[in-house]
Amino acid sequence: MTDAVSSVQTGYDRWAEVYDHDGNPLQGLEEPVVRATVGEVNGLRVLDLGCGTGRHSLWLAERGAVVTAVDFSEGMLAEARRKPGADAITFIAHDLRTSLPFTAEFDLVVSGLVLEHLRDLNHFFAEARRVLKPGGRAVISAMHPAMFLRGTQARFTDPSSGELVVPGSVPHSVAAFVMAAVRAGFSISNVEEFAPSTEFAARYPRASKYVDWPMLVVLELTA
Repeated sequence: MTDAVSSVQTGYDRWAEVYDHDGNPLQGLEEPVVRATVGEVNGLRVLDLGCGTGRHSLWLAERGAVVTAVDFSEGMLAEARRKPGADAITFIAHDLRTSLPFTAEFDLVVSGLVLEHLRDLNHFFAEARRVLKPGGRAVISAMHPAMFLRGTQARFTDPSSGELVVPGSVPHSVAAFVMAAVRAGFSISNVEEFAPSTEFAARYPRASKYVDWPMLVVLELTA
């Protein structure tokens, strides 16, 4: 494992304890958008790539999806597994930089806020495409690359030490996301960018300096 990969993995292991509770505005902006884009999932086989603490996996399972969720952070997976409803989900420890241990067996792939931690976008999108059934869909969200222009990337404050921890991010462009999806054989149904409003910032104060600045990009793809 390279130092860069280890840094991301160790960072998210440490982040797991507070990930769901630190008022991250990007999560607050992303979750309703992803859920609206995903739509009806009852009876679908869904793969959550980079599931973290299970934010999307649990919601999908509650709505009748058969969910498999993968992440390489044991700390994040431990948090996900202890939540109500987790027993209905198959959680697997797996590094998304390597090939997925699945065939073309899923109706839907969901991935939330993972792309900035992956250097090889082509591999990620190719694997997401490979494990989808013909006509399957993928909904992929990412921190908007414009956030890097503001000096922002994934980070958190360790509650025990007070240390600012930056797991490590790669400054891709939106074009890089789109072209990696195209090269993988996806058809692009929609690409949309989202910025926080003043109303949103009132609920998530850390978003106040980003009002009307793009924080999130969401891709809707078809295999």
